[in-house]
Amino acid sequence: MYEKFYKLKSRPFSKTPDPKFLFLSKKHEEAMARLQYAIEEKDLILLTGEVGSGKTTLTRAVMDSLGGKYRVIIIINPRLRPVQFLRTIAKRFGIDVPYNFKDSLLDTIYEKVYRDYEAGITPVIIIDEAQLIPGKETFEEIRLLTNFQLDTTNLLSLILVGQTDLRNRLNHKTHLPLRQRIGLFYHLGPLEENEIKGYVEHRLRISGLEDPLFTDGALKKLYQYSGGIPRLINSLAASALLDGFGREMRIIDESLINEAARELGLDGYREN
Repeated sequence: MYEKFYKLKSRPFSKTPDPKFLFLSKKHEEAMARLQYAIEEKDLILLTGEVGSGKTTLTRAVMDSLGGKYRVIIIINPRLRPVQFLRTIAKRFGIDVPYNFKDSLLDTIYEKVYRDYEAGITPVIIIDEAQLIPGKETFEEIRLLTNFQLDTTNLLSLILVGQTDLRNRLNHKTHLPLRQRIGLFYHLGPLEENEIKGYVEHRLRISGLEDPLFTDGALKKLYQYSGGIPRLINSLAASALLDGFGREMRIIDESLINEAARELGLDGYREN
């Protein structure tokens, strides 16, 4: 709609977790490094962050960076009972399991993991939205997956990705056995104010625009209303571009960001 008006090849502020748009702020760069280290070491890592902080985009970028010696298994809806969870893992491995006994499922998954090890392949299991895991029993199955190891090496990597309350939940004594297996922790915070300009310009550049489009005042307002959360920045910027297109404004100024914030209810006011 507004792409041609602003000389864009694609929409720069989509909400989809497209890894090519990933902006490596200091925090995102550190998170990426820890994820890659956990995968190399075949360890269990917990990545938490606020809603919209870029966790899913980050894991997609990590997946894209892996070579052929890795088997990536991703679970995006972990609201599963223990047997459902294990059956889902088995299916992602390409295992056709006709039974529902947990012990049999674990044994079959282990056999597949060991065959991968002999073939030089490392499974990487990513559990997104892990705060949705329903109870202790499913967390226990995750812990049992960390038992897939030999004397000198683990056989797979596990990445738990979730919102902030996931870490608080795992601090409870009932989850102590799993927490003790977690080798790395990282909390992905929002962008700093001095990173907003780089973030916006990066996404515009990926969409084909090198020239400045947002004024300094608009960038300041983007940070003020979003708190540095990438998803909120995207929502504000996309709304401002649409409004600017309607008004035939070639540059996005702070008035357009203010209007976008009102429309999105991010300034404490929402129209009925």
